[in-house]
Amino acid sequence: MRIRRLSEGTINRIAAGEVIERPASVVKELVENAIDAGARHIDIAFRGGGRSLIKVSDDGSGMDAEDLALAVERHATSKLSDDDLIDIRSFGFRGEALPSIGAVARLAITSRLRGGAAAHAIAVEGGTVMGLRPAALSAGTEVEVRDLFYATPARLKFLKSERSEAAEAADAVRRLALAHPEVSFSFTTEDRRLIDAPPGESLEQRIRRIVGADFLENSVAFEATREGLTVRGHAGLPTWSRAQGSLQYMFVNSRSVRDKLLAGAIRGAYADLMARSRYPAVVLFVDCPPERVDVNVHPAKAEVRFRDGGLVRSLVVGGIRASLAGRGQMADTGLARATGQSFRPAWTPQPPAGFGERQTAFEMNLPPAAPPVMAEASDRPLGAARAQIHDNYILAQTGDGLVIVDQHAAHERLVYERLKAEREGRGIATQPLLVPEVVDLDPVAAERLAGAVEMLAGAGLHLEAFGAGAVIVREVPAALAGGDIAGLVRDVADELAEQGASTLVEERLNLVLATMACHHSVRAGRGLRPEEMNALLRQMEATPNSGQCNHGRPTFIELKLSDIERLFGRK
Repeated sequence: MRIRRLSEGTINRIAAGEVIERPASVVKELVENAIDAGARHIDIAFRGGGRSLIKVSDDGSGMDAEDLALAVERHATSKLSDDDLIDIRSFGFRGEALPSIGAVARLAITSRLRGGAAAHAIAVEGGTVMGLRPAALSAGTEVEVRDLFYATPARLKFLKSERSEAAEAADAVRRLALAHPEVSFSFTTEDRRLIDAPPGESLEQRIRRIVGADFLENSVAFEATREGLTVRGHAGLPTWSRAQGSLQYMFVNSRSVRDKLLAGAIRGAYADLMARSRYPAVVLFVDCPPERVDVNVHPAKAEVRFRDGGLVRSLVVGGIRASLAGRGQMADTGLARATGQSFRPAWTPQPPAGFGERQTAFEMNLPPAAPPVMAEASDRPLGAARAQIHDNYILAQTGDGLVIVDQHAAHERLVYERLKAEREGRGIATQPLLVPEVVDLDPVAAERLAGAVEMLAGAGLHLEAFGAGAVIVREVPAALAGGDIAGLVRDVADELAEQGASTLVEERLNLVLATMACHHSVRAGRGLRPEEMNALLRQMEATPNSGQCNHGRPTFIELKLSDIERLFGRK
């Protein structure tokens, strides 16, 4: 077959396959155009899951008749002052969105140039431009997309339910609304308004509105700058994690992206703070000069390419880690709320007749009070230890409530942070064994340990191969001395098997240290004296990241006095 030029309609449909994946893609492209046009109010109407109608109205700068005719041509734009494809200060340019939409749907655009005498309209159906005509519009631009994919019916088979498509489109608008709190956004489906964000909000107000008040209460602000590049935003507490990454919002120069480098950096920032199956909630903004990032490497502009990806990763990881470590003792407010809901009685007790009118015999025979709590201890963030229950949970009284501490989880984090600090300083202090211990293993596990001898030495565990199915241990970290060495070695071997070879050395070392800390921490079932419990509380207050164990579970739950009173119906 001879080479031939494709028709303009076929070219546009091919471009539509890259740019217009689903109705949410249409919404994203049109709303980005409205923001680039300087709009302060953007309204989106969404019908039939985006198949029957997508309508975007804005009060931006608008277009005159000449610009309107060019807008539906491929590779025509107002977003480039010259032919420089690097110094892009808008939402990026590919020049294919409007003609691509017109190639697969019925597209109608009505616009009036700001200060212009009249409005004009143009239509494109299945790639055929219908021509300009006069229209009525007071200001801005109104774009209607009807019968999406009617010209490519095969694409309709891949769309999800109307509710799912509406949710996806609303999520695209939420991401744009987060990046532009100065702009108002509304998103309406057939039955309800999913988004209603007024203009002129602060970033925190917009985060509260879009992501939720719970996230804002359970997150810390972070910011880091180096070499003209800034990362900023809010990072959720490790205990406020999710089973999916749906609450990760990433922006580069106010452009919403789903970038692998940024997602990996976020994962790295929480590497030793939560389970690998969990995802943190993060709102991340990266601001940099346009020439340091390429925004046109992806047809839908979902991914970007940084000139110095290592610097970006370093700033994201360092900025989030520093803020989480310096947050002090922050408890997940959702845990206390869930506790209150779980223990709320299903019945309302009624006092007996005459109750409260006179002092009863029961009241006159109350046992003597508990000794008073020292003020200097109860005023501390984690309070003063009052009791240990089930040989695992410490009850501490604070100035305005109660703290429940999981002693095993808490001590596990303390030991881990000590080992990390030693390794980052002069190296982990080790203790040679008077009699080296031989640990029998299956041949595969022994071989795995033998291959990681150098790395394990960096973690303070010095061993070497000892025959086909054993290793001999000569030194252990001083913090772990006196423990079950054989059990420790087997746990480390299991951890190495789970990690896989692709994990970075730094992360592998931290995971090994976490395994060691878990193995040696104060076990559940061990009774503690009051001074031991208080010492644990004070160490937690002085240790970064002590709010969660090495697996991401909370180490303590705080109940305010108001929460407790609500449980007993006093409020």
